[in-house]
Amino acid sequence: MMTDRFARALGWASLALGAAQLAAPRTVTRLCGVDDAPGATTVARLVGGRELLHAALLLGAKNPAQWAWTRVAGDTMDLGVLGRAAANRTGARRTRTLATLGAVAGLTALDTVCARRGTTKTKGPLQVHASITINKPREEVYRFWRDLENLPSFMIHLDSVRTINQRRSRWKAKGPIVDLEWEAEIIDERAGDLIAWRSVPGTTVSTAGRVSFTDGPGGRGTVVDVSLEYSVPGRKLAATVARMLGEHPEQQVRDDLRRFKQVMETGEVVRSEGSPEGHRALRQLHQRPAQPIGGRA
Repeated sequence: MMTDRFARALGWASLALGAAQLAAPRTVTRLCGVDDAPGATTVARLVGGRELLHAALLLGAKNPAQWAWTRVAGDTMDLGVLGRAAANRTGARRTRTLATLGAVAGLTALDTVCARRGTTKTKGPLQVHASITINKPREEVYRFWRDLENLPSFMIHLDSVRTINQRRSRWKAKGPIVDLEWEAEIIDERAGDLIAWRSVPGTTVSTAGRVSFTDGPGGRGTVVDVSLEYSVPGRKLAATVARMLGEHPEQQVRDDLRRFKQVMETGEVVRSEGSPEGHRALRQLHQRPAQPIGGRA
C-alpha cells in the first residue's frame, strides 16, 4: 500500500534523525542555531530518543500510517520550541534556526498528509467499556454516581460537572491536546439500575455514556458496568498521544472505576504519601511506594 510505504519512509527519516541527535547532539544544536541555549544537548538527546520511538512505531507496525500522528505531535512541539528560539536570536544563529524551522514545517506537512491518508477509513466514535464490583449496596452506589457533580472526584480528566437541571449538566475536561467543554443530557434513567446520557446536539464534543448497576454474585456488592463512546476534533491524534502518555482511553475508564471503588469503599482515593498533591494523572508520574511516616514501622 502506497500510504504504508510513505509511512515507512518517514520511519527511516526518524531513525536517521534520532541516530544523529544521539550520536552528535552538539553538532545538531550548532546546525540548528541553538547551541548557546542551556541544556541544548540534553534536549537534543531527548528529541533523538523520541525520533527513535517514532521509527520503531512506523517501521515495526503492521499498519504504520496510523502512527504518523505521533510524528505530527512531535513536530508540533518542535515547531513551538524553534519558534521561540528564533525570536530570541540574531545574526547567523537566527538564520540557522529559521532554516531549521522551515525544514521542520515541511516535514510536518508530509507527516500530516501521511497521517490523514492512514486514518481516512477510521469512522464512527471511539467506544470503550469497563466494569468493576464495589462492596457497597446498589442504591448507595447509584446515588453517588447520579449526583453528577461527584464524577470529577474519581474521573481524573474531568475538571468539573455542573448540574443545570435534573437532566442537563455542563462538563469540563482535560484532554491530551486541548481542554474540552460540552453540555450533556440524561436520555434514560431507571432509579438504582441505569443512567444513560449523551452530549447535546451542536456541541463540539459528541459523546454518549451508559452505566448500569446490578447486584454482585450472591447479592454481595454492586457490579458497575460502564460503556462510553465519543468523537471529538482530532480524535485519532488525541488517542495516539494518549497512548504515548500511557493513558489509553479504555485504560482511563478502568482506572476511573478503580478510583470510584476506592471512593465508595474508603471515602477517598487511596494513593502513596509520596503523591499528596492529588489524583491528576501527570502528578501520579511522581508517585512512589508508600513509606512509614516519621520513620515508624
